[in-house]
Amino acid sequence: MRAARLISLVLLLQTRETMTAAELARELEVSERTVYRDVVALSAAGVPVYADRGRAGGYRLVGGYRTRLTGLTRDEAEALFLTGLPGPVGELGLADAVAAAELKVLAALPPALRDAPARTGARFHLDVPGWFREADPPPWLTELTPAVWRDLVVDLRYRRGDREVTRTVEPYGLVLKGGIWYLVARVGASTRTYRVDRVTGVEVSGRTFDRDPGFDLGAYWREQAETFLRGMLAEQVTVRVSPVGLRMLRHVVDAPFVNDEAVAAAGPPDVDGWSVLRLPVESVAVAYHQLLRLGPEVEALDPPELRELFTDAVRRWATRYAVPPGRPADGPGENGQR
Repeated sequence: MRAARLISLVLLLQTRETMTAAELARELEVSERTVYRDVVALSAAGVPVYADRGRAGGYRLVGGYRTRLTGLTRDEAEALFLTGLPGPVGELGLADAVAAAELKVLAALPPALRDAPARTGARFHLDVPGWFREADPPPWLTELTPAVWRDLVVDLRYRRGDREVTRTVEPYGLVLKGGIWYLVARVGASTRTYRVDRVTGVEVSGRTFDRDPGFDLGAYWREQAETFLRGMLAEQVTVRVSPVGLRMLRHVVDAPFVNDEAVAAAGPPDVDGWSVLRLPVESVAVAYHQLLRLGPEVEALDPPELRELFTDAVRRWATRYAVPPGRPADGPGENGQR
């Protein structure tokens, strides 16, 4: 445990050059006193760590000292090569850069671990696009990628409905969600999201912009995704669900948090074990088609329109299954006539 922490400490100093004891303690999840002891142990082992005094001081490695990757375990080496799986990296135009980086990492690994990329590739494959969707990346993705890397201002032409608009944006990041690429960019004081497959033109300027150092792309995307889903769920329905239906529900609703919040707000099950839930939905029609997948494990209670849709579905099912097998119930007759 301590050996792994010492290696982590050296690698942190190697990548960030200077860090205070407090910063190291936060990263390593230990006390500052433990950091002091670890630094003394590294110095005794010959690792050239020294401390700069003063307010801007901290620990650093002397003379560009570098450690090798011989401390990697097999699990760590194999996990490392998961980052180079083909697909999104190639769509961003970074396949050659990743391949070169993998070769350098591979050369630094001890012989016993050099089969890591082959083992990883034989066991994992990432297929990002959704079913029934074109796998080709959007045409302007490779032009946006260097602008994101280099913090370059971009003039973006974008298809919005039946018209095309132009925006001057500061591209902060690219997000791949469900096989669709999105550009997150600043426009003035606001942050906006654009589908890359709706971009019709990109002109990268030579002007750079100053990124907000506090911007967290992952946190922004999670917040926007939940806000988008909640905004879609403008109506509410009330249903009674069996224990089996309750387990199936999370595979039916649009967002997991909808299921979790509805279950948490529900009262105790009734004498039959069924629970009454109030579910936010996009519309009654969408709720009908989604909840119909639960079959007899759900009962629609409110609004009356939803209950009527289920009543009609049950009536049609009963009629169809009351007819002897092989004989059409209400299908087309001869020559397509009913």
